[in-house]
Amino acid sequence: MQDTLRWNTDSLVEMAVTGQISQPTMRPNGYAHYPDGKGTVLPGMSGIVYNARVGDRAFGWAGDHVEPGVSISNGVEMQDFALHYLTCIGNEATVMSGLARGAKGIVTGEHARLLVDFAPGVMEDLMIGDTVQIRAAGRGIALADWPNIEFKKTSPLLAKGYGLRVENGQLICPVAMELPARIMGSGAELNAEYVDQDLMSGDRALMAELGVDQMRLGDLIAIRDVDHRFGRSYSTGRIAICLCIHGDSVMTGHGPGILTLMTGPADELGFKINPGANIAAFCKMGI
Repeated sequence: MQDTLRWNTDSLVEMAVTGQISQPTMRPNGYAHYPDGKGTVLPGMSGIVYNARVGDRAFGWAGDHVEPGVSISNGVEMQDFALHYLTCIGNEATVMSGLARGAKGIVTGEHARLLVDFAPGVMEDLMIGDTVQIRAAGRGIALADWPNIEFKKTSPLLAKGYGLRVENGQLICPVAMELPARIMGSGAELNAEYVDQDLMSGDRALMAELGVDQMRLGDLIAIRDVDHRFGRSYSTGRIAICLCIHGDSVMTGHGPGILTLMTGPADELGFKINPGANIAAFCKMGI
């Protein structure tokens, strides 16, 4: 990050929010359906995932919507909304109960639950139901000289890790790849402050042609001609920078999940491809 970029980090409010490690969830009949109608039963959302971590592949798992690391939620609806809306990527997480009490982790995503990365040794001591407290900071983060660029779910740690720089009048963010707006699917109906949008990965030949099948969990992703200020809609002349937070899906209209991090006009917000643009590196997490 350039020293000349003026963040308002001194004005941010830090708050504690908590959740509990979630039991894995399944549909009532267990089945997820391929586009041709074939049903399959696969593991995926919530719980403790031991062998999928930020920095690992997003495609190729025998799973559906696989969430890396640990998923947490709060059983009280309004408090769960606070957990979702206040927590930002890169926030510190602390285990507050159980065998791993005192262990530190880091928030890496937001899906139906909040996603937290812990070191492998810590994972072995975690249990469903353990309480995790987040030191939430980042809501309201902004750059003084770039008022037309909005940041979402961005902690001060992640802000420093982006590696933003100014080139030819644009704020440039490194990204691992670019996605075309036409393959974005489920989640367009949600507001851009909450949860993710899935890309549609059912056309496997197209995924290979675009190189999307090489995506990793934690990759930064650019999408042109989309407006993510409020919802997630098509709009020429605008760009969104997003984060891959969960793995692929067999279901029509679903695939790896993309969480909005920043959005702005294309003449002010730009990107350059860097295959290493992954938050595992930015937040100094081991892979």
